[in-house]
Amino acid sequence: MAKNLLIVESPAKAKTINKYLGKDFQVLASYGHVRDLKPKEGAVDTDHGFAMAYEVIERNEKHVDAIAKAARVADDIYLATDLDREGEAISWHISEILKERGLTDGKQLHRVVFSEITPKAIKAAVAQPRRLSHDLVDAQQARRALDYLVGFNLSPVLWRKVQRGLSAGRVQSPALRMIVEREEEIEAFVPREYWTVEAALRHPDGDFNARLTKLYGKKFEQFDLTNERDALAARDALKQAAAGRLTVSDIGSKERKRRPAPPFTTSTLQQEAARKLGFSTSRTMKIAQGLYEGVSIGSEGNVGLITYMRTDSTALSDDAVGELRQLIARDFGDKALPDGPQVYRTKSKNAQEAHEAIRPTSALRTPREVASFLNDDQRKLYELIWKRTVACQMIHATLNTVSVDFALANVAGKDAAFRATGTTVVDPGFLAVYEEGRDQKNAEDEDEGRRLPRLKVGEQVALNDILADQHFTEPPPRYSEASLVKALEEYGIGRPSTYASIIQVLLNREYVFLDSRRFRPTDVGRAVGKFLAQHFTQYVDYAFTARLEDELDAVSRGEEAWVPLMERFWQPFKQQVDEKTESVDRSEATGARELGSDPKTGKPVSVRLGRYGPYAQIGDKDTDEKLQFASLRPGQSMHTISLDEALELFKLPRKLGQAENGDEVSVGIGRFGPFVKQGGTYASLKAEDDPYTIELPRALQIVSEKLEMLANRVIKDFGNGVQVLNGRYGPYITDGEKNARIPKDQEPKELTEAQCLELLAAAPVKKGRGAAKKAAKKAAPAAKKTAVKKAAAPKKTAAKTATKKAAATKKTAAKKTPAKKAAAKKSAARSKA
Repeated sequence: MAKNLLIVESPAKAKTINKYLGKDFQVLASYGHVRDLKPKEGAVDTDHGFAMAYEVIERNEKHVDAIAKAARVADDIYLATDLDREGEAISWHISEILKERGLTDGKQLHRVVFSEITPKAIKAAVAQPRRLSHDLVDAQQARRALDYLVGFNLSPVLWRKVQRGLSAGRVQSPALRMIVEREEEIEAFVPREYWTVEAALRHPDGDFNARLTKLYGKKFEQFDLTNERDALAARDALKQAAAGRLTVSDIGSKERKRRPAPPFTTSTLQQEAARKLGFSTSRTMKIAQGLYEGVSIGSEGNVGLITYMRTDSTALSDDAVGELRQLIARDFGDKALPDGPQVYRTKSKNAQEAHEAIRPTSALRTPREVASFLNDDQRKLYELIWKRTVACQMIHATLNTVSVDFALANVAGKDAAFRATGTTVVDPGFLAVYEEGRDQKNAEDEDEGRRLPRLKVGEQVALNDILADQHFTEPPPRYSEASLVKALEEYGIGRPSTYASIIQVLLNREYVFLDSRRFRPTDVGRAVGKFLAQHFTQYVDYAFTARLEDELDAVSRGEEAWVPLMERFWQPFKQQVDEKTESVDRSEATGARELGSDPKTGKPVSVRLGRYGPYAQIGDKDTDEKLQFASLRPGQSMHTISLDEALELFKLPRKLGQAENGDEVSVGIGRFGPFVKQGGTYASLKAEDDPYTIELPRALQIVSEKLEMLANRVIKDFGNGVQVLNGRYGPYITDGEKNARIPKDQEPKELTEAQCLELLAAAPVKKGRGAAKKAAKKAAPAAKKTAVKKAAAPKKTAAKTATKKAAATKKTAAKKTPAKKAAAKKSAARSKA
């Protein structure tokens, strides 16, 4: 039996570490968090020092029990969860559970941390354990309590004022505000026209272009030419003055050095993987987690390929730097090595939480050597990390930028000038391995790689043409995953480990969606964002959120106590929640807009946010008995829709004509989308069909297909409610309450009733209200039958039954009373929320 128990977070990590420590250690996984706050009001007691009521997470109960069982017989317990706040908190929760179960008496609890899963790092960590850091635990508890209090108190306000089922988060709300504000900037943007002028020059060594830099005796600015007439006049004057050639007036050459980017932090890895690989933040973190925990590398077995992937630090260990320099000298030569190691300063105020940047555990393990053991995503991400890490310890790149000026005299009585620029790489340095990506290219990027012919002052170059091009200024771009992560980091909102989950929450709640890999807010997202920005301004303020993060960091460093921090936040927050719950009007909260009047009726036309999304309304609920409603079309927004576009929506339902049998055919939009109706038959329109333009023949075809599908739906009917049907995803068996899959090796037409009943018995019960109602209906007649049978029983048996029943009733009543009380408490809590 192993004398020592070592607990990590994931089974993959446990498998890798297990082989490093030998038979004296048993390595078990907690499978992530083991406890969380009870999911009910009052789990954080704001009246008693923010005491937190935890419970074991249901899905992890069996893993906790396995840890407890092993801890009972172990001599020493090593808590080896991740090295950040989350990991520290998990270790603390495990230690608290073991203490509560009396399993730590007379035993040593050790906390061990490591940033890479290699034999050397693991053995060193176990040899030098430390105590649990209660400062880190307090910071994590404060963070969890804040998130809980914001969610439990702010979400019900959104339910009442905007839409049921919505939620607000302490960190996700400022992130949503960013996306909403950017969308409003784009909508408010008014493009400005401007013109650029370029000379197309011809040279024996290669043609090139020069851009206008001086016009009519002064520096040429972006908005000097803002219409076609002026631009063409300037072009013609320049052409006339040039008379078919430009003269070189000056040549400048400037050598500059470009330094490599620092090794990856969590944030920069997420940004670069989004730019270069097209990975989402959550995908990047999932792949990185696998590379960190261990990948099977042939005869070596499971090996952790990268260091811990949640870090603010750009530091590298001395061993890692030594190995990188060895590799660079071997593969790129001594000239690629700087005189000493490159040192990078960490910008984060709290980077001591993690020891190192993200790097390969061994730089000598090149991407080519491990490629055959990795899947495609792992290979791409490992190569990105490896290249960035190697490049960060290489010599700078040396670039040479040449600029050539061409002078023109007497353009409308004054002088003018053009300039051509090009950049060449003198010494690639680190660029031989890696170049950092950019969200937007600048003029310098455009010049790189452009070579100019060899020219000298006074030389005349043939002019092919002078081109005037029209442009319009563009609105700021929507956030991509990379630029959003960058903005969150710059504002100090959240921490690297939370960026992926912030983005995922916004997508999952349908507050935003991705359009060409850029974030756009939905109408619900805009309503939530604007409501919070207007009524809870402080709590979605970037500076306030960042300051709170800094205070949590101070708690993690032991510089501040967590309870006073909670008190400062809670009192004004709760007061504002209570006040806004009473004072805010729902129409204002949802961003309802009045667009104008309906020309037919003179009634007001407005757009609003309802239970099933945005809709248009004709009429006023206070003065009109009957209102007209119409859902907005996909792609329409209640914030940008015009009166004419809204009135178009009321053209539905449209009558298209009659079928051959005389049935009226119409088209409309219902709760489940656009449909065509023929008599009593409804059929959904296909994605390519537009309810506003569809014609009768196509509508009849859709109904015909639906009727054909219904006709062929029943494969077999046994007459007792059991049927074999053709469904959307293929044939299946049903009895109205349960659905059962048909095994692949069985032909649906050949199934017997007995086989169907057997498959139904093994099938799971259908979830949802409808299924519950059906089950209740079926149970009711059965209960009646039982009652009749009991009544018909002999008197003697009835008497015995009565005595038994009385005793059972007493017992049941005693048992049921507390349950009823609990239920009453629960519904009271709900009504408060």
